[in-house]
Amino acid sequence: MTSPAATAADIDAFAREGVVCIRGLFSDHVEALRDGVKANMTNPGPFASNNDKPGETGRFFDDYCNWTRLPQFHAAIHDPAIIAAAGALMGSRRVQLFHDHVLVKEPGTSMATPWHSDGPYYFVDGRQTVSFWVPLDPVREASLRCVAGSHIWEKDVLPTRWTSEAAFFEGDYMPVPDPDAQDMTIREWEMEPGDAVAFHYRTLHGARGNTSSSRRRAFSLRLVGDDARYVVRPGPTSPPFPGHGMSPGQILREDWFPVLRS
Repeated sequence: MTSPAATAADIDAFAREGVVCIRGLFSDHVEALRDGVKANMTNPGPFASNNDKPGETGRFFDDYCNWTRLPQFHAAIHDPAIIAAAGALMGSRRVQLFHDHVLVKEPGTSMATPWHSDGPYYFVDGRQTVSFWVPLDPVREASLRCVAGSHIWEKDVLPTRWTSEAAFFEGDYMPVPDPDAQDMTIREWEMEPGDAVAFHYRTLHGARGNTSSSRRRAFSLRLVGDDARYVVRPGPTSPPFPGHGMSPGQILREDWFPVLRS
């Protein structure tokens, strides 16, 4: 199940390593997404944060779950080529939206994005998941970094709070490793606006601070496939989606999480 954007080699790399870079996948949407990021930062949503951490410089803004109020995101979310690539990488006919995420590191932002995997924060579980991380500016040192093969580790990585490094909630998780110190295989790419890193929800990833003189704006799109189901975590999830009313084992409700391809 290939697509024009996701080749057989891409699908193999994603299955084997949990991450692959697809050049130009979002290139038609860069300007609209930049406009959406500007609108998001001008009018942040309820989950927005500047990730203030003592001793760190600059501004690291992030916000998520704003696609319903920011029309600038709609064309990218509904692009048939992007949807087809997601389905091909996941090995799934069904492609369903989970949420959007904006991450901006202003020039001189020292704070790194801590090593983490997204899956343990989410109330969704399944093998068929994919996130696209899309820079809207050229990136060199502040690109996304992903640990190859971490999506098939036996245990999930402990979810922690980015600014305090405290556990998000307790559970049977492995401690957050230090991939650089432990000589793990890290995949990262110099990227142009519209390129996309596709990674599995269980893939361990992070990013350096942005010490350059240019902004680093990024848009992320989180999608799920055929086997994704609602699951209860040991505490409140991120995003929380209060009042969702779902039961364990249920497919995500389609009025909140639209099906992009069935």
